[in-house]
Amino acid sequence: MSSSFEKYQKRRLISSYFSVVISISLVLFLLGLLGLLVLNSKKVADYFKEQIAITVFLKDSAKEVEITQLKQSLALAEYTKSATFVSKEEAAKEHQETLGENFIEYLGENPLQNSIDVYILADYVTPIKMEEITNELKSKGFVDDVIYDKPLIAQLTENVKRISFWVLVISGIFTFIAVLLINSSIRLSIYSKRFTIKTMQMVGATKKFIRQPFVWKSVRLGIVGAVVAMIGMGVVLYYLNQSFPQLQLLGDPTLLAVLFIFIFLMGVLITWISTFIATQRFLNLRTDDLYY
Repeated sequence: MSSSFEKYQKRRLISSYFSVVISISLVLFLLGLLGLLVLNSKKVADYFKEQIAITVFLKDSAKEVEITQLKQSLALAEYTKSATFVSKEEAAKEHQETLGENFIEYLGENPLQNSIDVYILADYVTPIKMEEITNELKSKGFVDDVIYDKPLIAQLTENVKRISFWVLVISGIFTFIAVLLINSSIRLSIYSKRFTIKTMQMVGATKKFIRQPFVWKSVRLGIVGAVVAMIGMGVVLYYLNQSFPQLQLLGDPTLLAVLFIFIFLMGVLITWISTFIATQRFLNLRTDDLYY
């Protein structure tokens, strides 16, 4: 009978530890994913910004030397990520592939113009800076027109500001929720041992002596939970980097190391504080209050 009860108690203890580790792991994993989002939000926004091109249409009278000089000046410009010259013949071929028919035979001539597609660095993709670049290019006599998607630039700039603000707000809220959830799991674990705590106190054990094994046990569970969460984050990060290599999610190892260290410290710190507070609460309770 005693052996069966001991086995039952051991199973309950293991189940309690397992549930605490799972709770800590899930919360820290979600917190880590949110951290990845915060760290890479600018990188993702920059990626989409740099997909927007300024198209410079050249007059048919433009000389070869003028086009060459423009290409060189654009390649060296501080705002340029890349610049690609598209001849009118290449543009006509792309249009034919898109339309599925030879429009040159129908029109009798190629109405398209030579052009240069200029992809701008993310820091310069703002309505004001894009307008300045456009005016500078239009001032050249052999440039016929310069176009880009103005509404898209304005909307993208506004959305990036709005998303950045809400990501920070959600991060703060989620961090608070993570602390509460881990704290609740630890408190429930300590609650099941409240009579043991009070018994030890009644036989003369000091508060520090009683508290220490509970704190270290919870810290160890926090470390295990943090390690499991970091492994999960590593798998997700590797998968995302394989799926979207252009985002270069592994491009800054220092920031990633800081994030993983933060998750590890959160697992240790939250469990330590939560256990300390929970054990202190039961140490200060009267014996009669333990039943409520």
